Amino acid sequence: MPGDQTISFKDMCARFDVTPRTLRYYEYLELLSPVRQGRLRFYTPREIARMTLILRGRRFGFSLEEIRQWLLIYEQRGSREQFQVWLELADRQLGVLDQQIKDLQAARADLMALRETAAQDLRKMG
Repeated sequence: MPGDQTISFKDMCARFDVTPRTLRYYEYLELLSPVRQGRLRFYTPREIARMTLILRGRRFGFSLEEIRQWLLIYEQRGSREQFQVWLELADRQLGVLDQQIKDLQAARADLMALRETAAQDLRKMG
């Protein structure tokens, strides 16, 4: 039976601004394990915390598989190894983000140069 600290499937979707399909997919991947009561699902504070971590990981560009493995390590081996794995993943992802920033800066510089050329051409047309 759901307790005072659980939230419903609908409330979980609203709280995290995700679709029902997303929530069911995360459950399918074993990222979340709601309490079931018949066809209804209820999410405990543990699941709410996991969802926060999942969405934070997605925002940083981690794959769902990387997030799943990280959560499994935490449950199976304790927090020291979790932090070590997290640091390795974070270092790798920081490199990816740094490269994306460089790529975006280069694309922006190219676009600015093309824009300036077009603006000059337009001024020449009078």
